Amino acid sequence: MVQVSKEMTISELIQIDQGIISILMASGMHCIGCPASQGESLEEAAMVHGMDADDLLDTINEYLETK
Repeated sequence: MVQVSKEMTISELIQIDQGIISILMASGMHCIGCPASQGESLEEAAMVHGMDADDLLDTINEYLETK
């Protein structure tokens, strides 16, 4: 089972599983296709969008557990 960390970039997360895109989009990160967002860590992106990185991380890891 793969686990992600909030230090991983958006690009790395998407490479692990493209289903993560829908999680990010549903949480309010609608700039996933933006080139700048690809180099941001999950924690940085969450901060920019006013989100709790730990909650988002938990949601992504729960999703990956079901794979």
